[in-house]
Amino acid sequence: MSTIYGLNPVLEALRARRVLRLFVADGRTIPQLERAALGVDVPLERMSRHRLDAMAEGASHQGVVAEVSIPEEVTLDALAMRGEEANRLVVLLDGIQDPQNLGAIVRSAHCLGAQGIIIPRDRAAPVTPAVMKASAGAAAHLAVCTVTNLSRALETLKSNGYWSVAAVPTGGRLPWEVDFKGPIALVVGSEGGGIRSGVLNHCDFQVRIPVSGAVSALNASVAAGVLLYEVARQRALTSLPPQVKGASPLR
Repeated sequence: MSTIYGLNPVLEALRARRVLRLFVADGRTIPQLERAALGVDVPLERMSRHRLDAMAEGASHQGVVAEVSIPEEVTLDALAMRGEEANRLVVLLDGIQDPQNLGAIVRSAHCLGAQGIIIPRDRAAPVTPAVMKASAGAAAHLAVCTVTNLSRALETLKSNGYWSVAAVPTGGRLPWEVDFKGPIALVVGSEGGGIRSGVLNHCDFQVRIPVSGAVSALNASVAAGVLLYEVARQRALTSLPPQVKGASPLR
């Protein structure tokens, strides 16, 4: 069991049917939350803001706190086979330690079609209440797999038909030069060290996002979002009828 806080994370946890107990500040009325709780038969309990502050350990909770069941982790083999083969997409995170970054990546991954994320057991942020809030509740829906060794995880994914693509700050192909259709494992490294060389050596392709400003690279979560969008864009184009694919841009 874990404690989460904030309106959107709790709403998503309700929709995912993970809320065990729901607490709302005395005097606060939130119709959408009340409807969601009623829909999954979770009673709403009133509590003073002082007690909610203690439950949220001082974090901003918007007057909403919930006790939830921890999302069950999936095995690597199970995650590799999720979804239709043509649309399989997983995100491997190498050294992401900031909960805000992890939450933002989880949100983008869920919104843009990934079946799950893979994180190393050591030197990485786990899915915590802070991550739940930063993900706007998306962490309640996205499968998480924790592995001991990312390089071995990549080899397992390759044996299941995945192509692995590493996000790098320099070198590599441009995103639109890479074919993101079919099973894809997208690897994103930390802002400081990037992807470790041992992991990078197990990737099939490297891709960089061109930047024109004075700052040399994007934040890790923003880079992940950009690349995940390119995956979604390419896959959406394959589902359009031929006359739409070849249409001229709107003017």
